[in-house]
Amino acid sequence: MTQRLAWAKAAPGAYEAMSGLERYAKANVDPDLYELVKLRASHLNGCAYCVDMHAHDALKQGENLQRILLVGVWREAEDLYTAKERAALALTEEVTELSSSGGHGVGDEVWAAAAAEFDEVELTNLLTAIVTINGWNRFAVSTRMTIPTRTA
Repeated sequence: MTQRLAWAKAAPGAYEAMSGLERYAKANVDPDLYELVKLRASHLNGCAYCVDMHAHDALKQGENLQRILLVGVWREAEDLYTAKERAALALTEEVTELSSSGGHGVGDEVWAAAAAEFDEVELTNLLTAIVTINGWNRFAVSTRMTIPTRTA
């Protein structure tokens, strides 16, 4: 696939605005949880560029390979993830796929589980991370960002 547009070069202000959200979210969400959320949203959005990048980032950070590989099916491998991580992954799925709930957004059960695990500030920061990765995914998928060739 050929990249359609080098959007960050075409509109550096847009890239910088997205980067500002990224810096904020990264500084305010647990690093391990952050990468799991980014991976799960990127899987749902079909963003190969972001799945590749965040899987490698998680590995560099010391994340367990099994958890990286199974995050897309975390419910079947729920023992690998903490209650807090499961709540964040469920929230990630519902925020990412707002229309799949019949147009009603995040369900009460998913929201309650997340609210039980995160205080209001943490929950806001988590939502910021989810919203941000969804934005990055939409830029990358729409413009067909080129996946780097990796040897390892």
